[in-house]
Amino acid sequence: MTAEGFLEGRRLQMARGVLLQCIMGGYPPARFYGSDDGDLALVPDPAQIHRLPWSKQPRAFAICDADELTGQSSNLSTRGQLKAVIARYAALGLAPVVATELEFFVFAPNTDPTQPFQPPLGLDGRREDGHSAFSVSSNNGLRPFFSEVYECMAALGLPRDTFMHEMGVSQFEINLLHGDPLLLADQTFLFKHLLKEVALKHGLTVVCMAKPLAHTPGSSMHIHQSIVEIGSGRNVFSDEAGEPTATFRHFIGGQQAGMADFTALFAPNVNSYQRLCHPFASPNNACWSHDNRAAGLRIPASSPAARRVENRLPGADANPYLAIAASLAAGLYGIEHALEPSAAIQGEFEVPDNLSLPCTLHAALERLKRSQLAKELFGKEFIEGYVASKTLELTSFFDEITPWERRVLAAQA
Repeated sequence: MTAEGFLEGRRLQMARGVLLQCIMGGYPPARFYGSDDGDLALVPDPAQIHRLPWSKQPRAFAICDADELTGQSSNLSTRGQLKAVIARYAALGLAPVVATELEFFVFAPNTDPTQPFQPPLGLDGRREDGHSAFSVSSNNGLRPFFSEVYECMAALGLPRDTFMHEMGVSQFEINLLHGDPLLLADQTFLFKHLLKEVALKHGLTVVCMAKPLAHTPGSSMHIHQSIVEIGSGRNVFSDEAGEPTATFRHFIGGQQAGMADFTALFAPNVNSYQRLCHPFASPNNACWSHDNRAAGLRIPASSPAARRVENRLPGADANPYLAIAASLAAGLYGIEHALEPSAAIQGEFEVPDNLSLPCTLHAALERLKRSQLAKELFGKEFIEGYVASKTLELTSFFDEITPWERRVLAAQA
């Protein structure tokens, strides 16, 4: 939209079905978004209008809500779903607080998708070979890129906690500062857009796939969650003596009750399960533990005031609005129904059958499709539309024969 049109308050409308557009560009049948495929209004959030610092031509970026023409939030909007979850907490006098940890890879341009990704050439003319995890000098070869990333984050008002080189080849992680869930979802979404745009300027490719390289750790989007009282700001996961509360237990119980049903929301693509089925600290389970990275729900070591639950299931490919909404909605369900969690696990352990999660997109979508809990928390229209869109994507994947199949199976009698 032109700047003049935006400043005049001209309404931008979009077909309702676009909210269910699949990643290849197609749409599920119109019955999933209204047979007329009428319009939605895109309503900009005044707090999320940003001048894009990486663009030579003056441009701005506005994060919008997708509202029905009646003024109500669209049930198909993931941002709207997150706002509804936050409102349900507020009705109880509570406010969730979250932080996201986003991992991503920085690669050289990859013009042939049949070939593996490669790390970029550094300033020393060499490619990283995988020995730089947590090194203080690991990103020196990419310093011009990261310098602009930092500058753009500052210009957009994106506060960062820590930045580090992760375990994978040319893999990095940013920890965003904890705060309001909607703000953190906006910041995570905006940061991913920033990364890709700045990378293009530097002749690089940023990849937020869950598992872009074989035999290498995948990329997660861990979600740290706590709840405070509105007004006092007290963390309701800890009592006055600093001990865990019943609310803390019930929140974990709700997370466990929802993780299997919501796996397709946390791991939305075929590639997501490559990360989960080859776990390098990427647990595919609903167990919980104190400071054990093999558990899907980890309680990090912290002071009572910072007691929180880390959901380690979501991948970097997850929609931040939807992943945060699903995780918080499950926790609230546990609080409202006083659900008790399983016993905490420590050390090496075997996952009980009742705490295992779907390990393929097909299985996860089947579980979500049957879930009454998902339909109760997010509405039948959203869940059925999401499943329909993701089923199109899965069908498209099965329409192709992979190099592994040709390489290994062609010689079989």
